[in-house]
Amino acid sequence: MKGVILSGGTGTRLRPITHTGPKQLVPVANKPVLEYAIEDLKEAGITEIGIILGNVGREEIQNLVGDGSKYGVDVTYIVQGNPLGLAHAAGCAREFVGDDDFVMYLGDNILNQGISELVESFKAGDYGAGISLQHVDNPQQFGIADVDVDGNVEGLVEKPDDPPSDLALIGIYVFSPAVFDAIDRLEPSWRGELEITDAIQLLLEDGYKIDSHVVEGWWKDTGKPGDILEANRLVLESQKRSLDGTVEEGAEVNGRVQLARSATIESGAVVRGPVSIADDVTIEDGSYVGPYTSIGENTRIAGPHIENTVIVGESEVTTNGRIIDSLIGRAAQVESAEGMLPEGRRMVVGENSQLHL
Repeated sequence: MKGVILSGGTGTRLRPITHTGPKQLVPVANKPVLEYAIEDLKEAGITEIGIILGNVGREEIQNLVGDGSKYGVDVTYIVQGNPLGLAHAAGCAREFVGDDDFVMYLGDNILNQGISELVESFKAGDYGAGISLQHVDNPQQFGIADVDVDGNVEGLVEKPDDPPSDLALIGIYVFSPAVFDAIDRLEPSWRGELEITDAIQLLLEDGYKIDSHVVEGWWKDTGKPGDILEANRLVLESQKRSLDGTVEEGAEVNGRVQLARSATIESGAVVRGPVSIADDVTIEDGSYVGPYTSIGENTRIAGPHIENTVIVGESEVTTNGRIIDSLIGRAAQVESAEGMLPEGRRMVVGENSQLHL
């Protein structure tokens, strides 16, 4: 079995963060989202992985992942170009997949229980496809599966007014090569895209059985800033304390804090976990870093109160104010405006930003 990770989206819902890089490389607990997908595939025994690239972020993704050897996998890059739907992306992997079954994993998804159970369930039967599902409170906003008592899928409906269940498709699929014939017969949807739900429905109509696996742990689609913060919180909840860096005498460090080897918490600083601090980060005297915060590499923190925040990296945060529930992009500078007249806030705000003042 092979793996196919979709990394070709433009990340419009994460702008301005994604103006300078692909959404799959936004870090959660100081690890790019894409790496979680690679690790899940490897854990399930899948080491031949194709990564689908779009028109944005190709070089950045290739620079990070390389040939996959640092993860213990073998990576092939497949160029999709313009994103024309999930089924179109799957179709681009036909030559890579060949006659093998394959997992298709949306590269901006994170699961806390991995995909091994989905893969093993698919292998144990004779299926045309397998889908991951999760119970949701708002099924009208998702692709929904109608499933019998044995877990076999009887039908799929995209964002139904009258949902047949509360089981939503969450972006991890297993396919036999038969899906490529179904994709060849698809017509674009009202969105102008080739929909993967339509391809699965065609497999059903062709007589193939469709397996399903209900994910009991948490799952996050990290497509929006709030989702990044929520995923960061969930991942940090399970981390262990690891102080490999320097904690000066007089610093206060409590709870599950991960401190990278070249990071420093100076005397007079307070850090309360769960917190992740990457390499070459300095937390200076008078700073408070509170729970559910991740600070990326090469960052200086001097004086603020920070909680529930992701700082991508290469930044300076020198304000004496309070920062909460924030996503701060790479190479940002956040400083106090004391002494500036007239009183007010001075800022440079990117396209499609959200500010709460």
